Parts: sequence; C-alpha cells; structure tokens
Amino acid sequence: MNTSVQLLEFDHLRELVGRYVSSPLGRAELERVQPGEDRAAAERALAEAAEAVEYLGAASRPQPAARGAAVRLRFGSLPDAGDSVRKLRIEGAALDSKEVLALTELLDRAADMRAVLLAVAPRFPKLGARGAAMGEFRPLLKDLAGKILPDGTVADHASVLLGRLRRDVERQKSSIQDSLERFLRSHREEGVLQEEFVTIRNERFVVPIIAGQRRRIDGVIHGASGTGHTLFVEPLETIELNNELVRLSEDEMREVHRILLELTSRLRDYADAIERTLAILGELELLFAKAQFAIDFGCTIPRFSPPEARRLALRDARHPLLEDVLRRQHREVIPFSLVLEGSTRTLLVSGPNSGGKTVTLKTVGLLALMAQAGLPVPCAEAEFPFCDRVLADIGDQQSIQESLSTFSAHITRIRDIVERATPESLVLLDELGRATDPEEGGALGTAILEGVRACGAFTLASTHLLALKVYGASTAGVLNGSMGFDEETLEPTYILRLGAPGKSAGLEIARRLGLPATLLQRARAALGTRERDLSHFLSQFEDRIRELERSQAALEQDRQRLAAREKSLAEEWAKREAVKIRELERQVELVLDRFETQAHEAIAQIASTAEQRRAATQAQRNVARVKRELREEVETAVLSAQAGAEPGAATPLKIAEGSRVRLKDVREPARVRRLLGADRLEVEAGVLKMQVSRDEVLEVLPGPGEGAKLPQNVTFRPAGPEAYVSTREINVIGKRAEEAHDLVDKFLDSALLASVSRIRIVHGHGMGILRRTIAELLAANPNVEKFYPASPNEGGAGATIVELKE
Repeated sequence: MNTSVQLLEFDHLRELVGRYVSSPLGRAELERVQPGEDRAAAERALAEAAEAVEYLGAASRPQPAARGAAVRLRFGSLPDAGDSVRKLRIEGAALDSKEVLALTELLDRAADMRAVLLAVAPRFPKLGARGAAMGEFRPLLKDLAGKILPDGTVADHASVLLGRLRRDVERQKSSIQDSLERFLRSHREEGVLQEEFVTIRNERFVVPIIAGQRRRIDGVIHGASGTGHTLFVEPLETIELNNELVRLSEDEMREVHRILLELTSRLRDYADAIERTLAILGELELLFAKAQFAIDFGCTIPRFSPPEARRLALRDARHPLLEDVLRRQHREVIPFSLVLEGSTRTLLVSGPNSGGKTVTLKTVGLLALMAQAGLPVPCAEAEFPFCDRVLADIGDQQSIQESLSTFSAHITRIRDIVERATPESLVLLDELGRATDPEEGGALGTAILEGVRACGAFTLASTHLLALKVYGASTAGVLNGSMGFDEETLEPTYILRLGAPGKSAGLEIARRLGLPATLLQRARAALGTRERDLSHFLSQFEDRIRELERSQAALEQDRQRLAAREKSLAEEWAKREAVKIRELERQVELVLDRFETQAHEAIAQIASTAEQRRAATQAQRNVARVKRELREEVETAVLSAQAGAEPGAATPLKIAEGSRVRLKDVREPARVRRLLGADRLEVEAGVLKMQVSRDEVLEVLPGPGEGAKLPQNVTFRPAGPEAYVSTREINVIGKRAEEAHDLVDKFLDSALLASVSRIRIVHGHGMGILRRTIAELLAANPNVEKFYPASPNEGGAGATIVELKE
C-alpha cells in the first residue's frame, strides 16, 4: 500500500492534520498514523474521534462552571520529557534541576487533564477511560512541590543542611567583601589600584591592580585584562577566606546533588506510570487534533460496511488538500457523491480534460486511507468497504533511470495492481489505456477493467477512450459517470453525474485556450464521422440530463410548497376542531354539574330516617356512576368523531410509558407506569396502582401529566388470574390500630370512587388487634357487601378480602 499512499498524498494530509498538533508528544504520535489493516482498531480510533468532536462541541458552548463540564484541554506548552524519562530508567542517574522542574510541570498538567476527563466520563466514556489510564501523581507532586524554583534552582528549604550551607556561603562572601574593601581603602593613596572595586575570577574574589605595581602587593594573580594593563589579584589576607568559601560552595553543590538524586529516585518510583501517561498525553493531543480538523473541514466519522454487504457510498465528498488550497484563494470545492454497492463495483468516469476526473479518484482513495487510519473524512456521509489494500495508478510515472516510457511505466504499474488485487481491494486507475493508440488502448483498458472486476474489487477508473465508454454503458456491474462541462462558458463544472459517459470536449477547451481557428477547423475536418456523431449525441444527452435535473428541482419545489400548504391547512382545521370540542365539553360539564346538583338536592330532602339515609347514600353512588357513564359516552363519541369513525368503533391508541390515559370505570386520569406485554398495562390513578387491559383505555390524554404518588404503605399485587384487573390492596402491617383504621377508611373511599369491586387488606397475624379493628370498621361500613379471610395463596389469615357493593 506504500506506493499508493505516496501517490494519494497521505503524507501531505498528515501534515495538514499536523497543524493542530503543537507538542513533541503529539507530533511523535502523529508520525505513527498510517492506514492500517486492523478493522477493529480503525473503528475504535474513529469512535474516539467522534467522542472528541462531541467534546469540543460541548466545550465551545457556554455552560456553567461545574464538575463534569467539558473544558478545552491545552497541549501547546507541554515540554518534551522523553530524555528525562529515559534517564529515570538508569539506576543511580540524577536529573538536573531543570529536568526535574520540567517533568514536574508536565505531571501537574497531566493530573489536571486526568481530573477533567474523569469528571466528564459519564458523558464521554472513551475519554474518561483515557483519563483513568493515566497515573495518579498528586502524592508525588505534593512531595516535590516547591523543591525546585521557577528559575530551575533547588530551593533553600529543600533540606535543612542546604539552607544552612547557603546561609554560611552568604556570610563568608560578606566577610570576604568586607576584607577586600578594607584592602582597597588601605591602598587607595599608593597608586597601585587600577580601579576601586571587587570582582570574581576563577570563583575567587579579587581586586584590579596596575600591572606595573604587582610587586608592591602580596597575593595570587588570577588573570589579566585583555590589554594586559590590569592584573586581578587575590590579596594574601583573603586567601584563607576564599578557601573557606570554596569549601562551603562545594559542600552546597554536594547537597544539591544529593537532593536531586533523592528527587530523581522519587520520580523513578513512578517511571512506568510516567511513561504511560506521556504516551496517553500524545494520543490525547492527536485525538483532539483529529477532532479540530474534523470541525474545521466539515468532516464526518466514516463507517465501514459489513463484509457480507460491502458498499462504497460518499455524499458531498471533498479533497481536503484541494479544499485547503482553495480556501486560501477564497474559493470553494465542488463536492461529489457516488454509490457503489451490490454487484455494481466499478465506476468509469469520463469527461473533459481538467474537469476533475483525477481529483475524484484521488479523493476516493485518500478518504479510504483516512478512514482506515482512524481519521474523520470531509464528507456529509461516508461508508467504505474495509480494504486490505488501496492500489492506485495515477499520474505520469515515466522513469529515465529505469528506461521506462510513460506507457511502459503505466503497464508495469497496472501489472502489479492486477496481480495484487483481491475482492477486498480498492483499485484506482487514472486515464486507463493512455499513451498508446486509442483503439489498442481501448481494447487493453477493457481487458484490464474486466480482469479487475472479475476478482470483485471496488474499482474507479477514468478515461477519454470511446471503447471504454461503450464498455461501461453495456456491461452489467459497471457504472458510467461523467464530469460536467458548460457548453456556454466552455469550462468544466466539476460536477460528477452518474449513469452516463461524458465527452472529452478537447476541441472546445483548445478553442477556449486560444488555439488558432484554422487549426481547430482542420481538426474537426479530420475527426471521423463516428466520433463527431458520438460527440454530438453526448452533448445532446448531457443537455437532456441538465433539463431533467432542472425539471426535477422544480417539481421538488412544488412538492415542498404543496406539503407546506397541506400542513398549514391541517393545523388550521385541527385548531378549529379543538375549539369546537372544548366548547362541547364545557357545555356537557355544565349539564352534568346541574344534573348532579339537582339530584343531590332531591336526595337530601328525602333522607330523614336511617333507612332512607342508606338509600340516599346508594342513590348518591348511582348519581356519580350515571354522571361518569354519561361523561365517558360523550368522550368516546368525541374521540370517535376526531378519528373520523363511528362512535364505538375501535381506534388504535399509541400508549407509551408515562402516557396519561383515561380508563373505563375510573373517573380520575391515570398514568402508565409500565407496558406488560402486548395487551396489559400497569397504571397509576390517584393513590391506586393497578394492572389493566389495553381494551380498558378509552383515551390517551395530551401532555405528560404527573400522576399522584402512591403512599408508602399501598401496593399492588395480583391475587390470582381471576383478580388480575379488579384487585387492589393496602398494607397496614406495623401500624397502630387507630392509624390503620384511618388508612383503611380512606382507602375504602378511594376504592369506592374508583368503582373497585374487590380489595385486599394486608394486616398480618400478630396478636389479632389490627384484624379485629379492621373487621369492626368493615362491619359498620354500608358500602361493604361482605368480607372474609384471604385464601392461602393471597395471604391466608394475615389478609382480609373485601367485596364492595355495586
């Protein structure tokens, strides 16, 4: 694949991505990016790139500063610590202070990045995994904190001894300074001093003496000026002081070296984690470089088609290197789209010179290499067959050194491609059959295409030869494509059209480029009748295609206008119907309220005796039931009318978890908690939770609706197959008698309002106090038809079954 990688300029593409890489770690990682043959590895790399693109998008949007927020990671100032890490592997070696400082700063940056990636792991799990794989350096950084100053020197407080030695050094320097200043004052009038100052030579304090006066001063000469007029002399009385200073300085250097050995040893303990973390930092920088490249160049994450259904499909594909060039010229790339699938695996592209045929082939090849290298591709959508190799013959490969003509080089390369091509290959053949007689070139090109097609490889070829155009039009599995040419401007349009060959337009382009008219007339006269007829036919064919495209565009606009109009009318009709239905519902509610009020007034007038009061209670229940049934009938009729069906006709309802629904025999709206198979639901209506059949759902109400929460002690549990729909229960185990009495009393009222016919009260065995209290309550309640201990499979004596009056 290496030669094809060079022909398709993958190295230049890598340089383009390299603009987004700034640290040595990232650049080292970028150099390893190559199209691979491991599909799983490529898919993992693309999945990580997709997540990095999403992360950068989140980081660029305003968001509150909080843990877990996406924060853009910066890699620009990461130092190159490779040599330092390698030195850590050498036992006994010591890093110098600047190397320790650089490595410490790098680990501090790594620790910050690790914290960010771990915080966003729930949203970006792949990035979080990268962060988790990095070393935990906070304890190490805490130990090293402040030991090396920002200028790279070891801090005085790095050890107690170092601090004392440096104080001693400063005191000794001060003593020497004082001694030499006394020396200068004492010899000021003798004319032996060149200048009156103290300086340092060979790490010893000296004074400048006139060269001719040397014998008048006792001391050691440590150098002379460039002119030789000045000698730098260490007076005899300061020699011992300087010797002591040298000793102290050497002690200081030994202590500094000891400290650096200690710090290096501390870092060496983390050598494996440091090396792994540096590698991850380089990988992360490359990953975010891919993501930023994808954002800037409008890339998508490509996918690979399954082996059993190999497919090559590109929508709005662009060549990234060409786009980069044209952007600097404030121009735009014209994208192209193509699909090769099933038995159609060969695309034969023809059209004018300089019309974009070669760029099309190079784009497909380069994008396939990018996908297999784990890089996003500049497309709106891209799907590739995973290729074992990309084989390309593009451009003039004439070689003087190897005595190869253009045709010989072309055939040599074609021979290698035919020998190496497999069903998993992508083959790119530019100007097939070129550099020889057109008739022979056409025959040879047809044979080559047939051979490559027979092996099952995906193939893209470009040509000007008539024989190949005819082959493409008449061979199953081969798709013709043409690059557009504007007859009016005599310029290529760079638009790829599939389904028909294109004409070369060589004479038209020659005229545009200024070839004399007399030469063009001779060329047309020499052109055979067949070629002229074919060129005329192709021109007419392209005109018809353009006309059809314009007609299709106009029809699509009309379709969109009609669809928008239809939608507008439907919305207007829905609004009007909604207003009518709301008014109808309001009128119905008024009638029902008036009916209920009058009924209650009449019942209240006749309820004088106890027996009449029981009858009145039953009458009130009947009134509530009649009102509810009337409302349901009205609602059913309204729903049927909305659906355009007769009242009572079955209307399929779209029921999902969380939907608000209206049920038969239940006044209060319910919320769907769970879908239990194809025809059962678990719903919640007020304080009741129940399982119902889909047939009991009358209506799916608009809006999410929040159902009432179930009290802690109220649950639902089926009592048996026969009680699946109508059984409700309350659990009062552990309650005091008075509390249980009140809870059961309220629960009976709720069950009565919900028209529940059978309930279960779970009170446990215990001492029987709860069971007796509940039995007394049930016996006194006029709405209880009967009650009895539950069957063994429903709780036995620990529960009571209650049947309510209708």
